[in-house]
Amino acid sequence: MTETEVLNIFREYSALLEGHFILSSGLHSDRYIQCALVLQQPRVAEQLCVALAPKLVELGAKTVVGPALGGVIVAHEVARALGVRAMFTERQDGKMTLRRGFRLEEGEPVLVVEDVITTGKSTRETIECIEDAGGKVVGVGALVDRSGGKTEFTVPKAALVTLDVKTYDPDICPLCKEGKPAVKPGSRPGTPKPTKLT
Repeated sequence: MTETEVLNIFREYSALLEGHFILSSGLHSDRYIQCALVLQQPRVAEQLCVALAPKLVELGAKTVVGPALGGVIVAHEVARALGVRAMFTERQDGKMTLRRGFRLEEGEPVLVVEDVITTGKSTRETIECIEDAGGKVVGVGALVDRSGGKTEFTVPKAALVTLDVKTYDPDICPLCKEGKPAVKPGSRPGTPKPTKLT
């Protein structure tokens, strides 16, 4: 699957948005990729993750882990494509943890996957969680790398699409200076609506 084909899928489901967004990292941006609008379609989620899996298969993972919430479906579908098990991490008291009885064997090879990588913060937190639990992270995967490939890890990384989307510290955000209202994805009704990116 080419990057153009992947982006066409995101456009089809209105998942490429433009406006003024507050990202989970706290940074601001004029574009947002709402993967949930694509991943709500099980066959499309499967199609995308089946395309991502071959980029990671040679790393020999026995488990695929994604951070909740965005990485849960991606982890499940990539694991299914690779024929291994899937788990997810979640924050408890501000720290990424494995809960719900999830366990890793000492040295177990693990892939960490996400829907979107921006700064890599949640990916790094997940890597640390896995290492603390005894696992060995062998690679990172994402449907979309919106850092333009600049976000790096100490293990191999693969993405279906790499986009160079500008992000801004809130203190110097030009969109804030223009007075454009900011939308935090998933925020309450009544916030300004983003527009579909064509």
